[in-house]
Amino acid sequence: MSGTKPTGRHQDNRLTAAAVRAAKEPGLYGDGHGLYLKVDASGAKRWIQRIVIHGKRRDLGLGSVALVGLKEAREKALEQRKLARAGDDPLAAKRRSQTIPTFENAVSIVHGNRETTWRNEKHQKQWLATLEKYAIPIIGNKRVDKIDSGDILNVLDPIWLSTPETASRVKQRIGTVLKWAIARGYRTDDPSVAVQQALPKHDRSKVKHMQALPYREVYSAIQKISESCAFDATKLAFEFLVHTACRSGEVRGALWSEINLDDRVWVVPAERMKMKRDHRVPLTPQSLAILERAKALKQDDCDLVFPSLRGKVLSDMTLSKLVREQGIDAVPHGFRSSFRDWAGEMTNHPHQVVEFALAHTIRNKVEAAYHRSDLLDKRKILMSDWSDYVSKAPSKNVDVSDD
Repeated sequence: MSGTKPTGRHQDNRLTAAAVRAAKEPGLYGDGHGLYLKVDASGAKRWIQRIVIHGKRRDLGLGSVALVGLKEAREKALEQRKLARAGDDPLAAKRRSQTIPTFENAVSIVHGNRETTWRNEKHQKQWLATLEKYAIPIIGNKRVDKIDSGDILNVLDPIWLSTPETASRVKQRIGTVLKWAIARGYRTDDPSVAVQQALPKHDRSKVKHMQALPYREVYSAIQKISESCAFDATKLAFEFLVHTACRSGEVRGALWSEINLDDRVWVVPAERMKMKRDHRVPLTPQSLAILERAKALKQDDCDLVFPSLRGKVLSDMTLSKLVREQGIDAVPHGFRSSFRDWAGEMTNHPHQVVEFALAHTIRNKVEAAYHRSDLLDKRKILMSDWSDYVSKAPSKNVDVSDD
């Protein structure tokens, strides 16, 4: 075999693996499709492809023989020849591929792009933390265009059954990153959708819901908290949470400027609401009494209704710790479930009114279309009944109706 460029009629697959190993003389050894084995004077061997791109002949490097075998070199050469014949530029495509970020880099970019859309700082940190813990160690170094369903299964398999809620969130967040990659033109599909069929189904009977007290035990819980030695603002925040059936974050972040004592209404702004809509909360006499006691805790230049000792928002764990230390078998969020159970079993208040009180979205679109108001007047009666119920010992409580 000569070490010079062959002439005459083109033939494909002229080289063999043995011939590649045996080539010693410096020069070009043709294989077909413009693919050549180039042997340098030093004895180093590499693949090049001579190809016409937009009317100009170009030489493209395909890698060292030590790293790229004959079969792979042929596949690359054929692929690039097809690109060129279709009017694409293989060199430009190669440069584009070199700018495609890894999954880890993409996570950082997406996280930064969503800075103004986070529900709160806690959610922002959780979004990044779950990917850093579960996904990045496995697929972080892979380019986003190279990630396939098998890679995603490698991330999810170890946690899918043991921590299903976390695993579902990881899957969803991987999908968010890959959808960003699609929008940027780095890939055309989202394999996180397809992996659902390959994962075992969760046993819904084993799903753990947030601990909640039977509604008949809520009065006792309030008494335990009230008689505890906890910080006053924490105790009042807990009582306010129970009487309003609001979420912990909504109560802990409550501001005096949001409360209209004359109209007996607290307006929770959209940025603190899960559904991203302002939520009017009717204030019962018991809720107003709690606010009256909270006025004594008001700190200068602090608009918080229930401030910490340092004048900051009470931490997420503060109310949870308070409930746990008093031996109450529930979490703060669980008292919303207590309220809902009470309303369903002990009253005739309409389901829609209860859902609005909990700031839930009515899923039935036709039904939702008829409820253009937030049913505040009806909710005033509902919340008044609830406050009355949890302010009395169970033996003194009777069924309540809105009739």
